[in-house]
Amino acid sequence: MSFNRRSKNITQGVARSPNRSMYYAMGYQKEDFDKPMVGIANGHSTITPCNSGLQKLADIAISAVKEAGANPQVFGTPTISDGMSMGTEGMKYSLISREVIADCIETAVNGQWLDGCVVIGGCDKNMPGGMIGMLRTNVPSIYVYGGTIKPGNWKGKDLTIVSAFEAVGEFTAGRMSQEDFDGIERNACPSSGSCGGMYTANTMSSSFEALGMSLLYSSTMANPDDEKTGSAAESARVLIGAIKADLKPRDIVTRKAIENAVAVIMATGGSTNAVLHYLAIAHAAGVEWTIDDFERMRLKVPVICNLKPSGKYVATDLHKAGGIPQVMKVLLNAGLLHGDCVTITGRTMAEELAQVPDQPRADQDVIMPIDKALYEQGHLAILKGNLSTEGCVAKITGLKNPAITGPARVFDDEYSAMDAILADRIKAGDVLVLRYLGPKGAPGMPEMLAPTSALIGKGLGESVGLITDGRFSGGTWGMVVGHVAPEAYVGGTIALVQEGDSITIDAHKQLIQLNISDAELAARRAKWTAPKPRYTRGVLAKFAALTSSASKGAVTDGNFE
Repeated sequence: MSFNRRSKNITQGVARSPNRSMYYAMGYQKEDFDKPMVGIANGHSTITPCNSGLQKLADIAISAVKEAGANPQVFGTPTISDGMSMGTEGMKYSLISREVIADCIETAVNGQWLDGCVVIGGCDKNMPGGMIGMLRTNVPSIYVYGGTIKPGNWKGKDLTIVSAFEAVGEFTAGRMSQEDFDGIERNACPSSGSCGGMYTANTMSSSFEALGMSLLYSSTMANPDDEKTGSAAESARVLIGAIKADLKPRDIVTRKAIENAVAVIMATGGSTNAVLHYLAIAHAAGVEWTIDDFERMRLKVPVICNLKPSGKYVATDLHKAGGIPQVMKVLLNAGLLHGDCVTITGRTMAEELAQVPDQPRADQDVIMPIDKALYEQGHLAILKGNLSTEGCVAKITGLKNPAITGPARVFDDEYSAMDAILADRIKAGDVLVLRYLGPKGAPGMPEMLAPTSALIGKGLGESVGLITDGRFSGGTWGMVVGHVAPEAYVGGTIALVQEGDSITIDAHKQLIQLNISDAELAARRAKWTAPKPRYTRGVLAKFAALTSSASKGAVTDGNFE
């Protein structure tokens, strides 16, 4: 049987003789034209440590594809460093890079009639961008995560990049010495690999194990370790099996598989960005999935992992404790995971987990049994009310009481809010409103890690609320609500908030409310005028024109039906 089901369109027959000539220039032999052509979507980059260790994974995947009797074809995908662009205009390009990566993969795979694809990525948007691209093309594909960074250390305390962001607030508040500030800066990132807590990169990669699109244990391996390269080689071999079986991404990424992924996100205390990205992934998969499905999952799945940002441990600790397979086995035994979902190996999830212990080891406290869960319900609460009729996302782990009513402190950009925090103009009980930062308004829906980390550093993490139509980093925690929709730019209620207005955030009631009368709200809405686009050329302008609401995943191909 021939497995070059697609690539034969570009390599076979008299009319394709010129094509074969070009392949010969790259060292192909005649017999190669009967083999599958496998894309290697290589996200290697020296822009960020998240991606600086990917070339070795691409190299081993190339070798494994060749050894398995297929032809590797390498192409690049770009990346943005969320950590480095944070707090700057560059952060506007972060979410946009998700769409660019998906477009790159779709373009290369379909333009070259590839039979399958190994997608390799590291930084936050690499994962959803890669998965969306894989689902759009729907050729047999597997995701290879670059791996986590190892924890840094300063004076015996483990560090992540968020330690450096929070140090800014502590240092400016006079709560940290110059020595410690410099020491954290120098030691927070000791190796290649993605940010170490259960932030966005580790959240998405972990969920891909549960989705069935990555190999078990692969998401919590550290990038510098030999087992990571071994996993990349095995991933390539598994992909060749999927090509032979014609097992496609949309065969795997079903509604039940997405429920498995979201269950793991809740159980591990994952990033708010997962809400946005799984709305987009479901859209690409053709699966019905709404923002309300996250709340449905939250109510039944407890948080069982003690992981940063609100917990104690990092991804390498999770790996030592049994990794995502141990988390999934606990969920499976509790009836919170679908064991009949097929995975990229061709086996079901229950079959994949058969050899995993039923309960986590007693000598660790990274993964807890269900009856000793850290929180009885998930941590990503979907709030609605007159401030967000389409819904928004609150991350409520680490909070003693996820509710606040206080006066609005209104900012139309991130930088003025940051200045106010660092200058001690924000007080306990305030509710910051950061707006015109949504998908269309910013554009690009930037992350607000800098101001939220500054609040933590100032000791205001639990006593000050912050709402925004922008996003949060996976490293954010505190009384924060993001993805407010409709966004300010399109006339959402967040655009109508005035300085000093009373705002209520209440995760217990899933409520976000501007406490003014309907008549006053209507009067303000009648006076509101839409701002002019901030950009009229280039990728920012294109994204602003095409993107959907955050409540629909901020996708750029959702408005054409």
